[in-house]
Amino acid sequence: MRELYGNSFSGQNGINPRPKKRGNACRSETVDHNADSSARLPNPNLADLSQPRAQAGGQPGGIRDAVPRALQPAPLVRLCNALDAMFEACGHLPEPSHSGVFARSMRVALQEAAAHAALLTPAQREGSLQTYRRHLLAADRQGRYAIAALVWLPGQASPVHAHHTWCGYAVLDGTLSETVFEWNDPEKCASAARTQARERGAVSFVRSGRGSIHRLGNASDAPAVSLHVYGVPGAQIGSHVNDVVPVAPAFV
Repeated sequence: MRELYGNSFSGQNGINPRPKKRGNACRSETVDHNADSSARLPNPNLADLSQPRAQAGGQPGGIRDAVPRALQPAPLVRLCNALDAMFEACGHLPEPSHSGVFARSMRVALQEAAAHAALLTPAQREGSLQTYRRHLLAADRQGRYAIAALVWLPGQASPVHAHHTWCGYAVLDGTLSETVFEWNDPEKCASAARTQARERGAVSFVRSGRGSIHRLGNASDAPAVSLHVYGVPGAQIGSHVNDVVPVAPAFV
């Protein structure tokens, strides 16, 4: 087992989110412009990503921009369509993510997306030597969700964190190590409860709050890739997802 290190791309860790632009969005350096356009399916709810926008300083480990809509692979568009259907089915609820139907549907949608090797381009599987890297894949036009691929090189890990929003993920390649924590309210810190291997195909969904605290990392000798869906607009993926929490001294 390797020692885990690294930080998440949250506002507390020095990565500033891009300002949101109206009627415009990102073009990624990771887009495969030679991909077969016959496999692309339209989704009117996705933000228009056909216009370029500057990268965030070009710093290593930074968030990479979303794929232009016209170049999104069919598995990604199907995932977006499934997410749209989930929100429509649960739209009458004050908070759709609190529904059991929403949670079950999210797990199924992630499993189906993770089964397709064509979901990501080779460039979207590139990591960073400094810390794990997020590649923003799609952002909902209505700001209901953002989809990202996270690339973990051996030894890299997130900080211990809860979530400000609901979050679902699936392991696409390799094996991740997930340590689950319990929040100690009197002590105002989290204590490690258990660690488990999350292999290819593993799926998880959690709601916001400190009832679900964990740390993800790559303790193996090979890169790992995971697919994540967050309940935030694409522009807030680096600042409104992770709630980094204090940890009991025994774990530190």
